[in-house]
Amino acid sequence: MSRLDFAATVYFFATIGAAMVLRVMSLFPSMDVFNPDWIVLVLIYWSIALPERFGVFSAWSIGLLTDVLTGRLLGQYALIYALICYFSINEHRRLRQFPMVQQCVFVFLCLLGSQSIIFGTESMQAGNRLSLSFWYPVLSGTLVWPLVFVVLRYIRVMARIV
Repeated sequence: MSRLDFAATVYFFATIGAAMVLRVMSLFPSMDVFNPDWIVLVLIYWSIALPERFGVFSAWSIGLLTDVLTGRLLGQYALIYALICYFSINEHRRLRQFPMVQQCVFVFLCLLGSQSIIFGTESMQAGNRLSLSFWYPVLSGTLVWPLVFVVLRYIRVMARIV
């Protein structure tokens, strides 16, 4: 493994680790319902930026770790992250050319699908009722995507990860 490959791996896991911390950390308890799925946003970025280095198995492994971290149904996030990564890698050439608004639409659809799967599995388990606040992370994640994109691109350019 060359130094650049090692640096890319370190930065990838550092950003995933930071996203996991942001996922479980709550700065303001009243704003917790708006906390986006940071891990999905980071996974989408890396699967668009480096599809040859980051794959579905990596997303699935991170999903299993997220399942354990959040105490959800084992395999729930693994399935969600693997599907999102698959679609991101499959469309990465188009997504790179899209303006930020169209990328936000793609991120919105990914987050909406993610929340729909979570709602489906949770409603089968406990019979939860749908509330509007359940969908807030979809909107907040879509609005935060440009910032996540710019920050991760800056990290990738400064580290010379190609």
